[in-house]
Amino acid sequence: MTVLWVTTATGLATGLGALPVFFKQGVSHRTYDAAVGLAAGIMIAASVFALIIPGTEEGTLAAVMAGVVGGGFGLLVTNRLIPHVHEWYSQLEPHGGADPEDVDPDVTDRFRRALLIGGAITLHNAPEGLAMGVAYASGLESVAVVLAVVIGLQNVPDGFAFAVPMSDTGMGNGRVLLWTTASGTVPQVISGVIGFTLVDAATGVFPVAAGLAAGAMLAVVFREMIPSSHGHGHADAATAAFLVGFVLLVVVDGAL
Repeated sequence: MTVLWVTTATGLATGLGALPVFFKQGVSHRTYDAAVGLAAGIMIAASVFALIIPGTEEGTLAAVMAGVVGGGFGLLVTNRLIPHVHEWYSQLEPHGGADPEDVDPDVTDRFRRALLIGGAITLHNAPEGLAMGVAYASGLESVAVVLAVVIGLQNVPDGFAFAVPMSDTGMGNGRVLLWTTASGTVPQVISGVIGFTLVDAATGVFPVAAGLAAGAMLAVVFREMIPSSHGHGHADAATAAFLVGFVLLVVVDGAL
């Protein structure tokens, strides 16, 4: 029950990162590009300091790097396997859906990007849940509490990284908040329970799982987020925000 409560609480923290979308009216391209850059910096730092390094501490470097390659190439393959996103998005339109021919292709491209980023964020949350479950099952309650605090704090900017592209598709704020919160809560609760009940197996899987999540996040940053934040003439603002996001997550992670 403790694992369920803790992983649920850390997962719900992801939803806090979606709150800025409720105040997005009138946001300029410069501000949006900076927000995407900030989210990209957070994701790069999380890939390295929250996934790759802990993965190498729990397993071999080869296992983690195999996961990184698999996660990165897996995301690229996934990107090629979403040819019908135009139709998917039209079915999600309010009031019973819309004719696919009437849906703006640029909007559906943004929705495809949001799917990829959301998938990478969701995948990233699974190893974190495993880590908390393993810690509790191993009797390391103090370690588990510190992990929960760190992961909960990291989940806030993770939620922001997910919510920004989702909001950019035109999706309603309430649905953005719902999907963002679910992207953190569902994988962390499920993987936390798995880690607690199958502690030995979960410990062995963690390095590869961490690598997979890191690879997917690295790929989505370079494939989707950096290009989208540098296409409106505000590359300097996006780059500066990227550095701020990277430092922010490293400081939060290192402080605890």
